[in-house]
Amino acid sequence: MQQLDIFSLFFLFGTVAFVSMVAWAIPVRLWVEAISAGVRLGIAYLVGMRLRKVRPTEVVRPLVWATKAGIQLSVNDLEAHYLAGGRVDRVVRALISADKASIELGFQQAAAIDLAGRDVFEAVQVSVNPKVINTPKVAAMAKDGIQLIAQARVTVRANINRLVGGAGEDTILARVGEGIVSSIGSADTHKQVLENPDDISKTVLAKGLDSGTAFEILSIDIADVDVGKNIGADLQTHQAEADKQVAQARAEERRAMAVALEQEMKAKVQEMRADLVKAEAEVPLGLADAFRQGHMGVMDYVRYNNVQSDTSMRKAIAGEDDSDTEPLA
Repeated sequence: MQQLDIFSLFFLFGTVAFVSMVAWAIPVRLWVEAISAGVRLGIAYLVGMRLRKVRPTEVVRPLVWATKAGIQLSVNDLEAHYLAGGRVDRVVRALISADKASIELGFQQAAAIDLAGRDVFEAVQVSVNPKVINTPKVAAMAKDGIQLIAQARVTVRANINRLVGGAGEDTILARVGEGIVSSIGSADTHKQVLENPDDISKTVLAKGLDSGTAFEILSIDIADVDVGKNIGADLQTHQAEADKQVAQARAEERRAMAVALEQEMKAKVQEMRADLVKAEAEVPLGLADAFRQGHMGVMDYVRYNNVQSDTSMRKAIAGEDDSDTEPLA
């Protein structure tokens, strides 16, 4: 009796497991939902999705949405897009939105946009309802040297045909910033920019900045313009300071050369004085030698001393230093 109860329990568990497995493998509820919506799918096809590792709900329900919206899609195309890693629900929603907004968008194009990594449903929404992008603050300098800080709002609309391979928002912001800098830089004065900020918008918009991007620029509006630093004056101040330092360096170089030349001349004078002292020291020796050899007499020596005394007196009267030319006695 106990063995019979255990057998009945195992049989019950097996039956429940089998029914659960069948219910999982054969999504009867999803099949009924598809049939009631007018989507003709067989039970065998749904079971085949399980075997192909495709979640039937991820394909069948978007197909039901498209069918109810009047868009004819192939279940094979949806399944292939799912297996390729695409988001079937976003693609179908995008197709429905595009159809209601009278935007020409086919399944293959929408699938390519989705596989490229872009949100095709958001792109359709931006195409219907344009998006406003706020640029960061852009600093530029007018010709009078005054810095201006501008911020713009760019209204863009998605270009469905350029979503694959087109540049994104970062490129738009970079080009608009470049255009703002160029427009402010070409202005003669900063007052001209402050009086007519719409000139920046017209100039930048005329450059065709949306070329090669996934967006179409509808308008560029300058939201704010602030006056910054007087960069021209700062540059002149820095230049003057640099010129001053260069002049000081050159003056110091000339002073060093003059000091070196002075030291060199002093050395030469000292050398000349040393030579003169040496020569004067040899005069008495020469006189003594002249006396010994008879080339000079006593009267010649007296006349030499008189000449020396006369020379010293003349220098004293003239106020010259005769310390180096004292008469020999």
